[in-house]
Amino acid sequence: MENKPLILIVEDEEGISNFISAILTSNGYNAIKTEKGGEAISLTASHVPDLILLDLGLPDMDGVEVLKSLRMWTGIPIVVVSARGHEREKVEALDLGADDYITKPFGSAELLARIRTELRHSQKKADINSAQTQSVTVGELHIDYEKRCVSLEGEKLHLTPIEYKIIVLLSKHIGKVLTHDFIIKEIWGPYTNETQTLRVNMANIRRKLEKNPAEPKYILTEVGVGYRMVEDI
Repeated sequence: MENKPLILIVEDEEGISNFISAILTSNGYNAIKTEKGGEAISLTASHVPDLILLDLGLPDMDGVEVLKSLRMWTGIPIVVVSARGHEREKVEALDLGADDYITKPFGSAELLARIRTELRHSQKKADINSAQTQSVTVGELHIDYEKRCVSLEGEKLHLTPIEYKIIVLLSKHIGKVLTHDFIIKEIWGPYTNETQTLRVNMANIRRKLEKNPAEPKYILTEVGVGYRMVEDI
C-alpha cells in the first residue's frame, strides 16, 4: 500500500479546516486536524506529520508561539496560513523557522503547489545535509562543498570568501526564503547590521552568476523579505 504524506492542519475556522482537508484527501494526502496550538504540538510529537499547515490566529495560544515551540525540537516543514498579510508578519514567521507563508484567501492550486514544493525541499535538505552529499547542482550551477568550489557551465567562478559563504548558505536551504536578518546573522554574526553589505555582495554574486542580473534565474529576491535559491531551472 502506498504511504501517503501526512499533513497536520492547525486551523480554528471549521469551514477553512474542512476545505483544506477535502483538498488534501482528494489529492493523495492523509490529513489530521486540530483547532488548538497546544494540541498541535502534541500531535506533531505523536504523529510526526510530513508537513504542518499552521494558522496564526488560534483560540488557546498565538500561532507564533506554536511555531517557536515546534522549532525548538523539530525540523518538519511548516507553512504558515494566515490572514496576517503584512511583510512584518511574514518576516517574523520566516525568521522563527517557518518554511513558507500563504495569505488568506488562497486557491486550492496554490495550496497544493506550496505543499509539493516544501515536501521536495524537505527531502532535498535531508539529502544535502547527509554525510554522503558533498555537492549540489542547480541547472548549470555546481557547488562542491568539499573543494570549496563554485562553477557555472563548467567554468570556475572567482568568488570572495563572503560571496562563497552566501552561496553555500542559500544552497543548503535550497528552495527556502532566507530573510535578510537570517543571512546577516549567519554570515557576519548576531551583533551586526550589514544590510547594505549584503545587497552589495548579492549584486556582485549576480554579476558573476547570472546571464542577466536584472532577471536572475538562480537566486531570486523576495521583495522586502530576503532571497531564495531555486531548486531547479
